[in-house]
Amino acid sequence: MSLLSAIVPCYNEEESVSIFYEEFIKNEAYLKSKDIDFELIYINDGSKDKTAAEVKKLHERDERVHLVSFSRNFGKEAAMFAGLEKAGGDYVVFMDADLQDPPSLLPEMLEALQDHDSVATRRVDRKGEPPIRSFFARRFYRMMNRISQTEMMDGARDYRLMKRQMVDAILSMKEYNRFTKGIFGWVGFDTKWIEYENVERAAGETKWSFWKLVLYSIDGIVAFSTMPLQIASFAGILFCIVAFAMMIFVIVRRLIFGDPVAGWASMVCIMLMTSGIQFLCVGILGQYLARTYMEVKKRPIYIVKEEI
Repeated sequence: MSLLSAIVPCYNEEESVSIFYEEFIKNEAYLKSKDIDFELIYINDGSKDKTAAEVKKLHERDERVHLVSFSRNFGKEAAMFAGLEKAGGDYVVFMDADLQDPPSLLPEMLEALQDHDSVATRRVDRKGEPPIRSFFARRFYRMMNRISQTEMMDGARDYRLMKRQMVDAILSMKEYNRFTKGIFGWVGFDTKWIEYENVERAAGETKWSFWKLVLYSIDGIVAFSTMPLQIASFAGILFCIVAFAMMIFVIVRRLIFGDPVAGWASMVCIMLMTSGIQFLCVGILGQYLARTYMEVKKRPIYIVKEEI
């Protein structure tokens, strides 16, 4: 039989763990008809509630349920990578425990996988999300597709089913600063997209605040585009030209009118704006340097505290 590995990252999801299992197990008859066995790998990303205890209860009922607990919260990207390293399946799928990635789509995804290397999902709407969050999310995907050579689908979820070849390709990328949505596109492979309407959480609350999403988007931009560095370079060249022109203007005005005081307000405004651009460019360089610094350290992406 083939093996399907379902990776389920969890952070404070004690209410959702068992609900997800009951929904996922509804696919068991279909999987057996296709000679596919499965394993459920819950990655407990340093939860502060009873997520690990709930998974252990499920393991006592079903040995196909596995648990990997981190020593602290390393983030979803680390949890997804850990799941890939632990997965032994011929097919591997990422799924959220809150049921926003409906397990009922699995049969359709498995059927589509026969003719493709991976099957990915995207939401056709953002029902239930704050409007401002939806607005910036759409702008982010549009911007990334313009400044990066890696294709990213608007509304794409992490809910993706892959064959082993693609999984191995992703595992070969050991970078510390991970942005999996970009990695999916970078490794390539033929992908079939399945659309579905947004599903609200089955239980609990989202762990993604607006600020966390902003930081996550910065990670994506820095990881898969050098355009900000090019913008900083162009800005530097532009303001050098402007500064040289202003120097000539000031000298000529002094020689003709002999009034060095007039225009001080506009000069102050220009100086402040130029200083702001300089700080912005330094900040852009700092973002790239900080990530280079973390990569050079070669720290582990995650640390396992307990594994069942």
